[in-house]
Amino acid sequence: MHRRASVGRFIKDVSASADVLGLDKSIDEGIYKQKYVFEVAWEVVNKVGGIYTVIRTKAATTVEELGDRYVLIGPLNEVCMRTEVDIVEPASEPLKRALQKLRKHDINLVFGRWLIEGYPYVLLFDIGSSAWRIDSWKKELWDNCNIGIPVHDSECNDALIFGALVSWFLKEFRDELDAETEGVKPPIVAHFHEWLAGCGLIFTRTRHLNVATIFTTHATLLGRYLCAASVDLYNNLDKFDLDKACFFEAGDRNIYHRYCLERAAVHCAHAFTTVSKITGLESKYLLRREPDIITPNGLNLIKFAALHEFQNRHALAKQKLNQFIQGHFYGHYDFDLDKTLYFFIAGRYEFQNKGADIFIEALARLNHRLQEQGSDVTVVAFLIFPAATNSFNVDSFRAQAIVKQLRETCNDIQNDMGTRLFEVCLRGRIPTGADVLHQEDIVRLKRCIYATQRNNLPPICTHNIVQDNIDLVLCNLRRCRLFNNRYDRVKVIFHPEFLSSTNPLLPMDYEEFVRGCHLGVFPSYYEPWGYTPAECTVMGIPSVTTNLSGFGCFMEEHIEDPASYGIYIVDRRFQSVDASVEQLTRCLHEFCQYSRRQRVILRNRTERLSELLDWKNLGVYYSRARLVALYRQRPDLFTHDVERVDANEDDTGSEKSFRLCRPFSAPPSPSASRSSSPNRTSGRSTPTSTLDEDEVDENTERLELGLQTPENTTPHLPPFLLLLLLLLLLNLHLYLAQLLLALLPHFLSPIYSASYQLIHSFVPSSLISYFLYFRSHGFLDCWTTLFALASDLLPHPVYLCLSMCERVYMVVLKLQFHFSRSLASSLPVALMMVSRP
Repeated sequence: MHRRASVGRFIKDVSASADVLGLDKSIDEGIYKQKYVFEVAWEVVNKVGGIYTVIRTKAATTVEELGDRYVLIGPLNEVCMRTEVDIVEPASEPLKRALQKLRKHDINLVFGRWLIEGYPYVLLFDIGSSAWRIDSWKKELWDNCNIGIPVHDSECNDALIFGALVSWFLKEFRDELDAETEGVKPPIVAHFHEWLAGCGLIFTRTRHLNVATIFTTHATLLGRYLCAASVDLYNNLDKFDLDKACFFEAGDRNIYHRYCLERAAVHCAHAFTTVSKITGLESKYLLRREPDIITPNGLNLIKFAALHEFQNRHALAKQKLNQFIQGHFYGHYDFDLDKTLYFFIAGRYEFQNKGADIFIEALARLNHRLQEQGSDVTVVAFLIFPAATNSFNVDSFRAQAIVKQLRETCNDIQNDMGTRLFEVCLRGRIPTGADVLHQEDIVRLKRCIYATQRNNLPPICTHNIVQDNIDLVLCNLRRCRLFNNRYDRVKVIFHPEFLSSTNPLLPMDYEEFVRGCHLGVFPSYYEPWGYTPAECTVMGIPSVTTNLSGFGCFMEEHIEDPASYGIYIVDRRFQSVDASVEQLTRCLHEFCQYSRRQRVILRNRTERLSELLDWKNLGVYYSRARLVALYRQRPDLFTHDVERVDANEDDTGSEKSFRLCRPFSAPPSPSASRSSSPNRTSGRSTPTSTLDEDEVDENTERLELGLQTPENTTPHLPPFLLLLLLLLLLNLHLYLAQLLLALLPHFLSPIYSASYQLIHSFVPSSLISYFLYFRSHGFLDCWTTLFALASDLLPHPVYLCLSMCERVYMVVLKLQFHFSRSLASSLPVALMMVSRP
């Protein structure tokens, strides 16, 4: 298990950023701990998109840090509130009085605890109860910011009302808190997510409230629309006349007022953060402000934790998928399910932004290559995008019902055959086929078998799509001629509905479905973070992402060879679309060549990366953002400048300097491994991946995967390992010399003296003193523990050499211990230790 040391060092390195906060050096710790944090988002107890996942999974970590001084604020959704909120009174008196003041102004609100892990406080505002005040708030926004909100944009009007209510609450709470405390007033931090909550930040700043503000953008409005329109955004950001482009582009899409709100919130915030560096680059040009801190999104690993069971869960979920595939395809034709791979893509129906266009094209090329190769591997690709539908496809529904009836009939006959077998044996004779399987059973089976036979092709879509003649997925499948023919090695299934365990056609929730698949494919062109590949990672499922997604950039930055860990990164920025499709096709084709054992090894590697995405480690970036916002809002509380210290680049630069190395069995030469993210300067990757598994013998693994250590690779040892090796050899020499002197004192005494003189001439006396000190205190016997921690840095031949030295060293110790009793009795023990595998 020592190979997990690399991940452990990375986690320790990231967590060390918390020490960089230096609360005892830059701000009074008592005042800092008294701060209140209000996190404002449209998706608090209101599931709409990915921000809901961010808020929900991060809550437990934030509550652990802040306790009851952390409150989430969102709009009131009656349906969600009834099932997810436990209504309680706040424990804080200033908070209680502030809510009472708002209620006196006929503002309907709900305060309670969100029934999720961490049990955080939530404050939900009923927007409709204050809609009659919208005209005055629109006037205030126009007078202060020259931003007008059109009447027809209901979503933007709701956001305006919500923001005004949040600012009103913060004013009342600030007043109550100031009235209760004497001396230095406790700080308040308000963290706003996305433009829908941005109005609250704008009102907070224009009303000059004593509140530190943070704004986080998870995606820019204009960037999402431009990428959906097939604009080469990232390679032309610095060429845009942005004032003109933003005006016309946003105006053409009727989102100019939304863009203005987003840009105003960005510039009003004390601290501005984005979820990834690629979104930070986008914000620099489209919003005219660079992010102060990158706050990558994490996950709550407790939800996904399966420990050593995740391989078993994959097998169980795959069995359910096999049953669905049998109902969908069998009867038309059949194929070997043991040689079938399940790929999938899922997300919002943004055809180009999510990369569905190049995924379908890559599937067509993969189908052609597998046919040319004569492969017996079958790939079933699921495309899961919510679209407008009328009902289930009749053929799909009927096929599943028939297969279910056949399965139940076989189970009934199996039970009857068991009973008959027992009864015949009980009479004292061996049963024949006629005794066990009766004629009526054969008739029932024939009836079910004939019912399954169909002459048409299996359906592509599980539902009836509204206007299927213009649906982008179906049109591209027709263009690429992916019709689920018998001779096609790639089959496609379009499921235009989010997965649910109550679905009568495919009764699996999303998590179970992902666990049953072999590869998630998300070649997005616009993906500020990308929770889908992150969820695949924590469940141990390899995935494909791009260097234009936040998740892909994060993995590319912190892992030396992401592909060796099951994270394939397709270059969609520095090469043409056709080259990206070709690279994706190579990744998929290479994955199809893996044996089952290799896929198991790769899943083990992928699951190891889950700790990198834990909020317990990534939450430190939010702590840094709160500190920077407080410094800019109340610099009088600080003793020195903390503004320029970024959580992503601390004083030691430790995170910048560390990257998770490739797995231990991977060859150290780049020429013998696949490049992690091909760019304009990278060469062509090798067709065979390097895979690893904790439980697999490394020599066997290397033979299975066809790997060889390059002869021209020169092993490079860190200085402390060279010192460790030297101390080991000195200790080995001393014990061996003492043993030989005890056996042959008269002949070997001159040799022993000469060797010691030789050592003193080459080894500094200070090092020998340190060595004797360690030896006298017994510390050197623990060298194996130190060596295990550094084993990831050692080339494979050096590791084997040092392992053999360790065995010889242990043999010498054993012989010395037993020599005074019986040297002969200890020799067999020593020989066994040398020859152990």
